[in-house]
Amino acid sequence: MLITAFSTAKAQVQNQEMSALIQENFAFAEAQYKLLAQHIPADKMPQSADPKTGKIDSRDIQWWCSGFYPGSLWLIYEQTKDEVIHQEALRTLNVIEPNKTFTGNHDLGFMMLCSYGNAYRITKEQSYKDILFQSAASLSTRFRPNIGVIQSWNKSKYWECPVIIDNMMNLEMLNWVSANGGDEKFNKIATTHANTTLKNHFRPDYSSYHVVDYNPETGAVIRKATWQGAANTSAWARGQGWGLYGYTMMYRYTKDKRYLKQAEGIAHFILNHPDLPADKIPYWDFDAPFIPYAMRDASAGALIASALLELGQYVGKDKQSFYVDNAAQMIRSLASDAYRSKPGENGGFLLKHSTGALPLNSEIDIPIIYADYYFLEALKRYQDWYLNK
Repeated sequence: MLITAFSTAKAQVQNQEMSALIQENFAFAEAQYKLLAQHIPADKMPQSADPKTGKIDSRDIQWWCSGFYPGSLWLIYEQTKDEVIHQEALRTLNVIEPNKTFTGNHDLGFMMLCSYGNAYRITKEQSYKDILFQSAASLSTRFRPNIGVIQSWNKSKYWECPVIIDNMMNLEMLNWVSANGGDEKFNKIATTHANTTLKNHFRPDYSSYHVVDYNPETGAVIRKATWQGAANTSAWARGQGWGLYGYTMMYRYTKDKRYLKQAEGIAHFILNHPDLPADKIPYWDFDAPFIPYAMRDASAGALIASALLELGQYVGKDKQSFYVDNAAQMIRSLASDAYRSKPGENGGFLLKHSTGALPLNSEIDIPIIYADYYFLEALKRYQDWYLNK
């Protein structure tokens, strides 16, 4: 009885601490994003900021990250009900709406579900749902039936038919549309892609390659490589997060236990890796050179935390505690001075120390918009699923 009472009291204290942390971080996000909104060109979306000057790097709407700023605004508005944030969220949706017919790459899920998906969930505005249906139709044009994949990037001197692990994230929009009255074909495309990726992207230890290039005629694998990781054989940290999140999401929609097994295997690889730091925020690649002096990737930490919180919904209590406790530690680390911007810092972005593509010398040790998005999503998920439960 004493042990049970102690455990209950400890859980209550942890809930109170996490509740306060979540409320404080959404209030912080509200203030930061009001600052960020002041420095964005009307026709572009913010991507990152120079840590020294705070100057904002904004990108055209067809850049793959264009949905994360609107999505973050909707997540903040949902919590704080601030009307300034609301109006900015509405404005940004209008800016990116033309993406609904974009077919130039596979990232329409990032662009439109993170933005319009959150907007529809919160408001139930029918026009947002219609846009998501059109976006799913556009994304489906990149499905290659003879291979069983959605082609990620277009053919180039480097690739014939490349598929990246990131593409698992874009399947959610297809699943969502099928589940909300749309054509069942979208769910079938998502499932087929997930199955092909399951077959070809992963190693026996559940780590994944970044890129698998296919022969567009025969469907045979040409090579397995990387574009943003340390080596073709390495485990690029954010890529492991994309896989974890993607297969957890696929289990949500299909209840196919193969996907749950895969998600748990990836989680085990990440959380038990000997080079996962004590604060649980990964180095940019699990096989990066110069560990422990390698760059961290806060975006991978935020993404993995959010994925682990959902994975905890589908397992028994012991496993749930393991996943949720690790996610909570990641959240606390990201909310600490080690990773969170000071008020007014970094142009209004929330998190620092993300790494976009180190081998390309691109976006190294800076704030990046998707780190903010998945941090906010992780806060919301913890609040909705694990506080006072």
